[in-house]
Amino acid sequence: MFRFRGLRRALGAAAVALLLPLFSLAALVAAGPAHAVADAGAGYWHTSGRQILDAAGQPVRVAGINWFGFETGNHVVHGLWSRDYKSMIDQMKSLGYNTIRLPYSDDILKAGTVPDSIDFSGGKNADLQGLTSLQVMDRIVAHAGQDGMKVILDRHRPDSGGQSALWYTAAVPESTWIANLKALATRYRGQDTVIGIDLHNEPHDPACWGCGDQATDWRLAAQRAGNAVLSANPDLLVFVEGVQTYNGVSGWWGGNLMGVAQYPVQLDVPNRVVYSAHDYATSVAQQSWFSDPTFPANMPGVWDRYWGYIFKQNIAPVWVGEFGTTLQSTVDQKWLAALVDYLRPTAAYGADSFHWTFWSWNPNSGDTGGILKDDWTTVDTVKDGYLASVKAPGFPGGGGGDDGGGSTPACSAVYTVSSDWGSGFNADVRITNTGTTPITSWKVTWTWSGGQRVTSLWNAAYTQSGASVTAVNAAHNGAIAAGGSAGFGFGGAPGGGTVPSLTCAAT
Repeated sequence: MFRFRGLRRALGAAAVALLLPLFSLAALVAAGPAHAVADAGAGYWHTSGRQILDAAGQPVRVAGINWFGFETGNHVVHGLWSRDYKSMIDQMKSLGYNTIRLPYSDDILKAGTVPDSIDFSGGKNADLQGLTSLQVMDRIVAHAGQDGMKVILDRHRPDSGGQSALWYTAAVPESTWIANLKALATRYRGQDTVIGIDLHNEPHDPACWGCGDQATDWRLAAQRAGNAVLSANPDLLVFVEGVQTYNGVSGWWGGNLMGVAQYPVQLDVPNRVVYSAHDYATSVAQQSWFSDPTFPANMPGVWDRYWGYIFKQNIAPVWVGEFGTTLQSTVDQKWLAALVDYLRPTAAYGADSFHWTFWSWNPNSGDTGGILKDDWTTVDTVKDGYLASVKAPGFPGGGGGDDGGGSTPACSAVYTVSSDWGSGFNADVRITNTGTTPITSWKVTWTWSGGQRVTSLWNAAYTQSGASVTAVNAAHNGAIAAGGSAGFGFGGAPGGGTVPSLTCAAT
């Protein structure tokens, strides 16, 4: 099953070939008073306990998307054979994603590596003509920064041929890996759009954590590489993924962080480590927990064991750098709903939450698909809708703490499109009591950006004025205990719209 995971990106590249032949204390002092940084998310970021803070000390949340391709034989993000890169970044921003994870291979740092499969017709990608792969990456970073987004660079593979279990191969030794990490850290030094580097994607057996073997101990390698990155740019975050197996317990490649409790990553510059897990559904591979008779109620315990405890024990921030699914099976739908809930809705918890980047923007990921459909333009509103409650456009740091709002009645609402056939769609709204006291009634409001209208609605009463809709509880589902949930569903038309932001009021 794990070998299949490693083939996913290679399959995406093959499809393309067929289609087209931390802010340090010293730096903070130097920058002047904190009020000089007005916008949430500004500057370089650093960690404090389980949170990530911006240059002004405001908590921020990574809520983003993977856009792959630089790690493949195309040596550039995919989809530029269909669209202009700026329009894609703008669309990501418009959907509420605030960060782009950019996978790459060391091949793009070789002299003269140029991108393949970019369409320049009709004025598309005009400013990318004649550039190397690294220079294209520069343009992507620059435009993301103009849009107010952040970028995390992901050393995905040693070369474009495929994933490696360890951080080095015979052809790409550790010295090359570290030299290239330092080169990228230096290249983007002073450009705080790039907030950090994911040191290596999905280490797996024989990679170990805490075993002490210099050749296989990923934790020790991450310390060597992390210190090298910080020697070139001490303000970057260092993202460290897990392994596959720890003390005989196996999980997803890169998804096992059990060893952190005993063997934490310790770097020369404090407050820079963010641990990263990957988690997937059955469209990628089967795992024992999917057949547990209590599924999906068992999943929070699984996640707690593998990586969630790091956040819950306030050890360090945790970033789910990859998670995705084709969303075709009921099991996968339940898995994604459970994981999104586990990641903590932004409305309730603000930036005191898990961080994430969904896999993927690209539709050509063979075992997950993407947020975009195969035309590289249309949004899969069902899949995107699952993520609505954990998006954090603009890096807002508000929200409550663990009690989700103290004694004041509070609720959150999550809007999920369950089916969309173009001329119409069905959606579900889940209301959760995020306070510590029962609520007796609730009201949910939203405004569509298009011309959608409710055609039928059940388990609530509604009014619609223009694009604005208000739904109030029915007699049987207004009372919700603390931590409990209720819901309603509706049909609407036309389909194809974006998922709106919801406001929930409780009494």
